Amino acid sequence: MERKKKRLKNFRIGFCTLVYLFLFLPISVIVVNSFNATTSKPYMSWKGFTFDWYVKLWDNSSLLEAISNTMVIAITSTILATIIGTLGAIGMYRYKFKGKGLIDGLLYIPVVIPEIVLGISLLTIFSNVNIPRGMLTLILAHVTFCIPFVIFNVRARLAGYDNSIEEASLDLGANRFKTFFEITLPILAPGILGGALLAFTLSIDDVIISYFVYGQTKTYPLKVMESVKSGVSPDVNALSTLILLATIAFVVLTQGNIFKRRKGGYGV
Repeated sequence: MERKKKRLKNFRIGFCTLVYLFLFLPISVIVVNSFNATTSKPYMSWKGFTFDWYVKLWDNSSLLEAISNTMVIAITSTILATIIGTLGAIGMYRYKFKGKGLIDGLLYIPVVIPEIVLGISLLTIFSNVNIPRGMLTLILAHVTFCIPFVIFNVRARLAGYDNSIEEASLDLGANRFKTFFEITLPILAPGILGGALLAFTLSIDDVIISYFVYGQTKTYPLKVMESVKSGVSPDVNALSTLILLATIAFVVLTQGNIFKRRKGGYGV
């Protein structure tokens, strides 16, 4: 029996190890290759350790412009999608009107349809209304596919919402404006923040939809995709590593209380 338990434990450890290797080995390759001293394409043969690519990164104006465009588009589209998605989720939750079920079902279309279909559709619309492709079309496209994700997150938070809290606030003399910002909004904040973070991540990561509407405004994913044809240079890997470190730092800062609770136990 003990031998069987030991074998099962070893199998679980081995299986988990393979899963983590599958998930994180490609990321580790990028990090390691950012310190590669090679200067010949396709930049895959190891020629030694160096920090030169982190220095040369700041001289690559096109790459820095791409990451700057990406951040501007992601932040702007996240703010717009969060505002529209939050108001839409609250409106769908509180009010009953004709066609509500249809609108509710249509929200899933941008999520479930292939991105290439959405990209072609947006390109057709922008062409028909004569909107020049660029920063504006990228922001509009990103807002379009981010809004449903914000709505879904806020609606999940609204599922257990107690309307009597708002009624008590109104009975005690607060107007609807004050009730919304001091009662409703703080309660919905976790769902709103979750939707905003998801929208921000999707915006930064998007390639297919952005490819159809970018014009002359290239984002970081599009720049990387373009460099794949000739081999991804180590300065791109260096920037990707910096983004990875920033992401890890953000997770540690925002989830630090979880690590503390695990270390100290979950007792009340």
